[in-house]
Amino acid sequence: MPTDHQTASTTSMLRVMNERAVFGEIFRLGPVSRPELAQATGLSKPTISVALANLGRAGLVREVGLRAGPAGRSALLYEVRPEAGWVLAVDIGRSFVRLVLADLAGTIAARVDDPSGSRNPADLLAQLTGLADDLTARVGIGRADVTLTVFGTPGIHDKDTGALHLAPNLPGWSLPGAVDRLSAVSPSPYLVENDTDLAAVGEATYGLGRDVAHFAYVSIGTGTGMGIVIDGKLYRGARGCAGEISYLPIGEGDPLQDDPAAARRGMFETVASADGIVAAARRLGWAGATSAKEVFDAARAGEPLARRAVEVEVNHVAHALAAVTAVLDLELIVLGGGVGVQGGDLLLGPVQERLPHLVALAPPRIEVSTLGADAVLMGAVAVGLTEARDLVLARTVAATP
Repeated sequence: MPTDHQTASTTSMLRVMNERAVFGEIFRLGPVSRPELAQATGLSKPTISVALANLGRAGLVREVGLRAGPAGRSALLYEVRPEAGWVLAVDIGRSFVRLVLADLAGTIAARVDDPSGSRNPADLLAQLTGLADDLTARVGIGRADVTLTVFGTPGIHDKDTGALHLAPNLPGWSLPGAVDRLSAVSPSPYLVENDTDLAAVGEATYGLGRDVAHFAYVSIGTGTGMGIVIDGKLYRGARGCAGEISYLPIGEGDPLQDDPAAARRGMFETVASADGIVAAARRLGWAGATSAKEVFDAARAGEPLARRAVEVEVNHVAHALAAVTAVLDLELIVLGGGVGVQGGDLLLGPVQERLPHLVALAPPRIEVSTLGADAVLMGAVAVGLTEARDLVLARTVAATP
């Protein structure tokens, strides 16, 4: 026969499982009634009532009003208590850093966008810490009150060495232990994710990728990258390097010989990034070209050299997407990043026209991201909310006798 201790342990485990199931459904469904929770979880109504009472005492859920039911009966509704947890989302780019603070319900409580004063790790950490202090102060909490921080960075985080690989636009972050120093920004738990992977999660949660099982987010801007969603889940690859399209062998002639830096940045990124567009315009005779935006604006105005530079970009992007299409057989490709969004009106049609001539498969839909520059941040919020929900519940369980 089971001992009293075994019986108590089993009862406690069942309680935790029930509370986790109920909390997860409230998180997913929003304001929801007890009968709806019983239907969603398969638990009995008395079990639902006990779980709701425990979650309410822990400050994780709250009553939020009534919903009219049949025969004049009203059902009490429950929702996640927003202040039960906080997620700090951080997008670290070459030119800007962007931070948002969201409550556990996913509402953005504060935001800041700030030019990157320096890419030196020490200076950047000081900048991020100051901005995090400012955001948390706005809502009356401190950095230590943040449940989870999610950092989006270029490149691949090597968890064994604490280095950031394949991120040439962030010099100094490839040194061992560099990424670990982010703990100075977040005294609470934190995650470091590839920025383009986060953008794909953002699109899957809030953007064009909702309800699309197989799609990719292709970012073209300061750098290039791709986040891949297969069967509704982010695909990372064996070493977390899936989607590093910077290294596709696509370019003018042999960039590896003409430009030694191309070996570090990758052939495709060298020619297709914002710098690559400017370089193409200069090669074509526009010696004064200074930015991709300038080239795009001039192309819209009909300037011949700018239009030819855009045609070069279209060719590079079309070849890259043809390779992606042949390998992954996607339903949708979302174009993002500074170049993908700012130049989407100039790139989208010509790329779609070119693709059928480059790959025999029916090409996927190609659309410009509706999240724009916020794709990485919104992906970080989505990842953070899921993890923060588990953290606050685990803390509650640990504190309950």
